[in-house]
Amino acid sequence: QVQLVESGGGLVQPGGSLRLSCAASGLRFSLYTMAWYRQVPGNEREFLGFKSYRDGRASYAASVRDRFTISRDNAKNTVYLDMNSLKTEDTAVYSCAASGRSRPTNFSEYDYWGQGTQVTVSS
Repeated sequence: QVQLVESGGGLVQPGGSLRLSCAASGLRFSLYTMAWYRQVPGNEREFLGFKSYRDGRASYAASVRDRFTISRDNAKNTVYLDMNSLKTEDTAVYSCAASGRSRPTNFSEYDYWGQGTQVTVSS
């Protein structure tokens, strides 16, 4: 049984930083591209970025490219999302996802999803 479990969410002030983690189990982690998405209730799911399993290259949404960084530790079956210079509009539920494709192009190409962790940016 595949599980993706996010952690690290919480309340942070504008301008602050936060690191999210996603621990995977039940799959060969090193053979999956790992991504982060976020969603605000009532809005569509928003792609943030992924880290390819094949070449380790990352791809980011333009809205977060200069502030967010995705890294992965294959030995720990964990992917991270480092978020800096957080803004109130970054408030959302953040989820990780796993895809067997090296460079997935949309959310339908992801095989597994985590439940998400809430991030609230507020003073």
